Amino acid sequence: MGKPTGFMEVARVENPYRDEAARLRDFEDLHVHQPTQARRAQASRCMNCGVPFCQSDFGCPLNNLIPEWNDLLYRGKEREALARLLQTAPFPEFTGRVCPALCEKACNLESDALTNRDNELYLIETGFEKGWVQPRIPRRRTGRRVAVVGSGPAGLATADRLNRLGHAVTVVERADRAGGLLMYGIPNMKLPKRIVDRRMSLMEAEGIHFLLNTDASPDDLRDFDAVALCGGAKQPRALNVEGIFAVDYLTAATRAVLSGNTPVIDARGRHVVVVGGGDTGNDCVGTALRQGCASVIQLEMMPAPPIERAAGNPWPEWPRTLRTDYGQKEAIHRQGSDPRIYETTVKQLLPGGVETVKLKGFDPIPGTERVLPCDLLLIAAGFVGCETATAKRFDVKLSPRGCMMPEDGSHHLRANLFSAGDMRTGQSLVVRALADGRAAALEIDRYLKGDAQ
Repeated sequence: MGKPTGFMEVARVENPYRDEAARLRDFEDLHVHQPTQARRAQASRCMNCGVPFCQSDFGCPLNNLIPEWNDLLYRGKEREALARLLQTAPFPEFTGRVCPALCEKACNLESDALTNRDNELYLIETGFEKGWVQPRIPRRRTGRRVAVVGSGPAGLATADRLNRLGHAVTVVERADRAGGLLMYGIPNMKLPKRIVDRRMSLMEAEGIHFLLNTDASPDDLRDFDAVALCGGAKQPRALNVEGIFAVDYLTAATRAVLSGNTPVIDARGRHVVVVGGGDTGNDCVGTALRQGCASVIQLEMMPAPPIERAAGNPWPEWPRTLRTDYGQKEAIHRQGSDPRIYETTVKQLLPGGVETVKLKGFDPIPGTERVLPCDLLLIAAGFVGCETATAKRFDVKLSPRGCMMPEDGSHHLRANLFSAGDMRTGQSLVVRALADGRAAALEIDRYLKGDAQ
């Protein structure tokens, strides 16, 4: 374990945010990263509990060996700690930035939990900095070819594990850059795109081929021994009014950051209303503020969560409590008030504004209508499954949730066709998509070995 009395002697300290006034002027990294001694001190707090919920299914879908690499980090054995982390975590530089850290909420220290996410990020970035992260090229190749359609978290995790198993992997991506939502669905300040590009370059050096600007069809892939569909749950939930879907807005913003041009969808000088209170809605708030919007409001259909855990939401479950994220904090700094309005949705669009209405459950309450100024309406109301065009192209019957989930719950759709990630399970977290992609890769590997006999 770490230091036996570490959790009593050392307070929890996360990587701090950069000052709001400074970070609102750019799209650079949100956080200030702490030095080595600070990270070792944080790792010393790990108690190596008899039942480490942090690495259970409650805490980590990847089942990372968290107490083990925290102990190695505390003892100054960073390289060994990184090796232990990489046994289960394919891309710690992604999860170390965008994972909501389920493991920390499942920590036995509860509200005073370990800073696992920051520790994980420190290990992988130290590994890149010191040259410990090198291409891991399989010693033998199987001669089998696998196409992975989609280069988001699930697609990359599937490709990574299949490649390590010796198969020749081609990742097919319709966009001009690999990474899926890691590239275009998550803003640069949360996940800098140079970090995504760095991993893509490493995967190419390991033998994975990326085919970009390509919308694959079954005919294009008939020469492959197996095909994994990892296109995500990209079908956005629509409202009864027209607006711009959040991912389209965030994609345009990222393209502008990368090119240095004015975004195609620009919030500058506009009154922005975001419908949706989740992470994507918060990203829209932070992006609109950086673009120089006149104001931003975030509507949430559900009631405000409680401050403390409810009786039906015990530890080590994820706490369904009120959380104020970076975008909302920035809006409070800029506007002087929280941008969120709960139990409210848009009733209709008006010239230069929107009419909102309060909700009870999901039913409008007559007489509660209110007009808000709005020049840009962004819809971040979640997703309802994978794109129907993809399902039709590959002749896959969707589940009632709009997903490519076989009745037996496996990844195997038919013959040599498989699915993984949000396309199979529905909208979820990056870390769960990574875990599902790794599981799909093992299923595909078993299929290929059986087919080869």
